[in-house]
Amino acid sequence: MKNILLIGAGRFGRHLAIQMMQLGHQIMAVDISEERINSVLPYVTTAQIGDSTNADFLRSLGIGNYDVCFVTISGSFQNSLETTSLLKELGAKCVVSRAERDVQAKFLLRNGADQVVYPEKQLAQWAAIRYTADHIFDYIEIDKQHVIFEVPIPKNWLGKSIGELNIRKLYGINILGVKSHGETNVTVTPDIILTDDVTILVIGEYKALQKCFQL
Repeated sequence: MKNILLIGAGRFGRHLAIQMMQLGHQIMAVDISEERINSVLPYVTTAQIGDSTNADFLRSLGIGNYDVCFVTISGSFQNSLETTSLLKELGAKCVVSRAERDVQAKFLLRNGADQVVYPEKQLAQWAAIRYTADHIFDYIEIDKQHVIFEVPIPKNWLGKSIGELNIRKLYGINILGVKSHGETNVTVTPDIILTDDVTILVIGEYKALQKCFQL
């Protein structure tokens, strides 16, 4: 369980709060809008109405006590930038800020953000790959070169064991898990036989996965 400071209780901030609550984290939400604070209250541990560009207000929150500070302010990049910078000045351990464009990400990283997230851009990438490829059921980008795909079993793999296929040597990719009826087995052993009622989670370079699964 971690202590989380969430600054910005708009739609993205609220969805983030819901996910973190389900993971069991302690969340302090901050927003200048009483309406937005009221909407996020069911999903956070505590909340305050306040201006995150005010150094005295942020200082009163005890910034150094939080494991992660999320800046998810929407509608005012200036406020997001100022908040990010102040958090770092006040001793924030880790600041994750929201950006909508690459130029915003550059400014945020130069002014204190440890990491930048692009909700719209990242969702667009996921949707583009997920829904234009016939053989991808899910997709997670690890970095610019490596991804995780959930894919069906190729026909020429059916009835063979993972060890027999030796895909790590042939393609440079790894099987992370075998998924069946919504349950994922991450204890992958060479003797597992692949059948047409399962899918597999594979990790590797994007080009290697494309070649292996003809994506």
